[in-house]
Amino acid sequence: MDGGRPTAPIAAIAVDAFTIPTDAPESDGTLEWDATTAVVATAHAGGQTGLGWTYSTGAAAAIVRDHLAAVVSGREADDIAGCWSAMHRACRNLGTRGVVMHAISAVDVALWDLKARLLGVPLARLLGRCRHAVPVYGSGGFTSMSDEQLGAQVEGWHKAGCRAMKIKIGEDWGRCVDRDLDRVATLRKLAGPSVTLMVDANGGYERGEARRVGELLDELGVVWFEEPVSSDDVTGLAGLRAALRCDVTAGEYVADIADARLLVGAVDCLQLDATRCGGYTGFLRAAALAAGHQLAVSAHCAPALHLPVAAAIPNLRHVEWFADHVRLEPMLLDGVPDVHDGAMPVRLDEIGHGYRLADTKLPGAKGFDPR
Repeated sequence: MDGGRPTAPIAAIAVDAFTIPTDAPESDGTLEWDATTAVVATAHAGGQTGLGWTYSTGAAAAIVRDHLAAVVSGREADDIAGCWSAMHRACRNLGTRGVVMHAISAVDVALWDLKARLLGVPLARLLGRCRHAVPVYGSGGFTSMSDEQLGAQVEGWHKAGCRAMKIKIGEDWGRCVDRDLDRVATLRKLAGPSVTLMVDANGGYERGEARRVGELLDELGVVWFEEPVSSDDVTGLAGLRAALRCDVTAGEYVADIADARLLVGAVDCLQLDATRCGGYTGFLRAAALAAGHQLAVSAHCAPALHLPVAAAIPNLRHVEWFADHVRLEPMLLDGVPDVHDGAMPVRLDEIGHGYRLADTKLPGAKGFDPR
């Protein structure tokens, strides 16, 4: 240590991946899936280990092994910005979005956890905690669900004290509008009059259909219309934002500050995902950009991972308590806090982010050897 700063060189970066099946096949407006892959990175220095992860594909683990580990190893553990830039430069010819940024994100989260552990402080405090708990909203309501299954999910959100709930619409690329609207009406009945209604079309509608659906959602009292059109259609998002009362939101695929800059004028709330946008480093940068445009930020999925960084964002709206990850994270990790009264308490009783890989084998998981 030198003046209270961790100067230990990074000794190694290790990586693994686990594919965990869902309870049943799931779908949204534009995609179907039956499993989730968690790519887990560990960073080692000074006798401490930092843990990071992303939700991606096994290919992200190979990128960590083949392209990121060598450029990070040997650098000082407190030089997270330098490590981030080195990883980004190393992947220039691969492209620095998509799976590459998933890999960078996992390593970056591990490096922040490592730095906090070397300093002996909670990660939320190191990042600049400005709240004691982060608000969450219940998220799931897949298009593959029956009303009975949705009812069971809503009951769980009620028990957790969620004051806002979100379901998937845009089924079959927007071809099932009547069912979409019926499911929103069902959500209102199940959730009750005091719960804020949110929907996510996952880019399933074309512009005209999205506007017509949005007008009906306004009548139903929906306040959040996520990706009514593709997030690549920035002009379409901006037009819908101007035409509708409900908030138009997007941003879960933002990879860097350039992507975020394109969206800040087109949405009412910028979504960010630290497993996709460059880890905590990328999340903080994009959140600061949003703040400069008087825009709130919502963390997309991965609630346990987002907890420490969300606690440090003054312009935070909420964190998505996404059903798949709510189920998976306690399998993958020890130390995941419960949600009470619609919020996750910030970890200040542990150094780092407070998570460790669970000792027990993940049920049904398929391991991945990146070697």
